[in-house]
Amino acid sequence: MNRRAPASGIRRYLNAVNLGGLAIVVLSALPLYWMIASSFKGPGEISAAPPSLVPEAATFGNYAEAFVRNGIGRYLLNSVLVASVSTVAVLGLSFFAGYALARTPLRGRGAIMTTLLMLSVFPPIALVVPLFLLERQLGLLNSYAGLIVPYVALNLPFAIWIMRNYLVGIPRELEEAATVDGAGPLRTVLTVIAPLARPGLFTAGIFTFTATWAEFLLALTFNSEDGHRTVPVGIALFTSQYTVPYGTLFAGAVAATVPIGVLVMIFRRSIVSGMTSGAVKG
Repeated sequence: MNRRAPASGIRRYLNAVNLGGLAIVVLSALPLYWMIASSFKGPGEISAAPPSLVPEAATFGNYAEAFVRNGIGRYLLNSVLVASVSTVAVLGLSFFAGYALARTPLRGRGAIMTTLLMLSVFPPIALVVPLFLLERQLGLLNSYAGLIVPYVALNLPFAIWIMRNYLVGIPRELEEAATVDGAGPLRTVLTVIAPLARPGLFTAGIFTFTATWAEFLLALTFNSEDGHRTVPVGIALFTSQYTVPYGTLFAGAVAATVPIGVLVMIFRRSIVSGMTSGAVKG
């Protein structure tokens, strides 16, 4: 009896954990399902009470309204361009900066890492006015560069922190072996270290791409022309003074969510590997 009691308690604990995890998954997925289902509903069905969980008369009219009349396709292309260029720039800079922090004996390395974390959580709203004035003087308003430059600056500290923590776990012996084989420092970093750091790069890349894709405040402030607007700003402008087209908003939100979901599904294993490595390695 004494031996069965602990086993029974462990079993109940695991069942409770499983139920709790299932409840979290359901609560997290419910808003996503509601968004997708509502994107296929007509205006009357969306505002009906009580609401229907499944569209009674599914329609693609909301998507046609979002892409044809409101031009969300252009906003998607703008977001893809801005987020992709920003992510590539952040990964290139953070990889070499993280490698330097991981391999170079620096004084005050802990202070540098703490500063990087502090900068990564610095509120962008505090920088809107000075950045706006600076970009106006440089002529960067209403341009892709006007978004890419601040996005790189804001996302670089956290990416450096991720890359440094991941690169610390790569054995130095691999670099020494490459040096013995005649490889120079740059070749060693690019051909030996970079392939091994791929999970960390994927993790930093996903965080950067998601942050730039969903960013709203800077995109709204720095771009007033429709040709350079990104998805979050474009969807926000679907509404008018007197009407709120909920169906079109839901359709636009689904279109904006799909690229992020696809990236996460493709690179999910690399993301988890990079996150766990960065969490346990100092």
